[in-house]
Amino acid sequence: MDLSLKNKNAFVGGSSKGIGFASAVELANNEASVTLVGRNEELLKQKLSQLPVLLETQMHDYVVLDYSDIENLKSVVNQLALKKNYQILVNNTGGPAGGDIINESQEKFESVFQQHLIANQILAQAFMPSMKEAGFGRIVNVISVSVKQPLVGLGVSNTIRWAVAAWAKTLSKEIAQFGITVNNVLPGYTLTGRLDEVLSQKSAASNIARSEIENQILTNIPTGKFATAEEVAAAVAFLCSPIAASINGINLPVDGGLSMSL
Repeated sequence: MDLSLKNKNAFVGGSSKGIGFASAVELANNEASVTLVGRNEELLKQKLSQLPVLLETQMHDYVVLDYSDIENLKSVVNQLALKKNYQILVNNTGGPAGGDIINESQEKFESVFQQHLIANQILAQAFMPSMKEAGFGRIVNVISVSVKQPLVGLGVSNTIRWAVAAWAKTLSKEIAQFGITVNNVLPGYTLTGRLDEVLSQKSAASNIARSEIENQILTNIPTGKFATAEEVAAAVAFLCSPIAASINGINLPVDGGLSMSL
């Protein structure tokens, strides 16, 4: 299989840790040059030194960005697009804190919408010209299995993830003619800091031991295990590869079979 991303530049959101960093490593292992993205510069420097370099042509770097500051994001990314041609965009942003949807504020919905959907739109618009010029482009959105089956207690996340999925499907129809695909990877319960946060919230809200909550979740996952960040990253990298050229506009769950949706 042709998985080589030689001479391809990849911009990977939220890549200082978790699924984002695992995806950056996998793309680098497939010979792409990777730009790490995150809010913590010291952590980005540390992670940058850990990215594999297989070819002399690979040039990894990083950019400090906070997706909650939309105007700064737009300015920085537009300037970056003038200096470097990106053929791969991995949209990955941490999910919001959980809670019953009826109690959520308008401000939280608006903030999460900006950080996820609006940020994705800005990034896609900035990098689209270089993808069209290359005749090759891959946009992969790391969303959530909640796109298939809403998760209890994650109302805002469920809502915005669906919006991103609809955006991606629409975009996939518009730009496929240029050799650009748009797909979504849907992680289920994955061994990251986000899972720690969700499990702790569920434990505190229900007054049930965390270990018991973990066991309850695992009984609903056919594989009987939580996914790893590396397993999700493998799906991301495959969808970015040349061999995946005819896979477009799909939602790919990496959830161990948790979702009951076809």
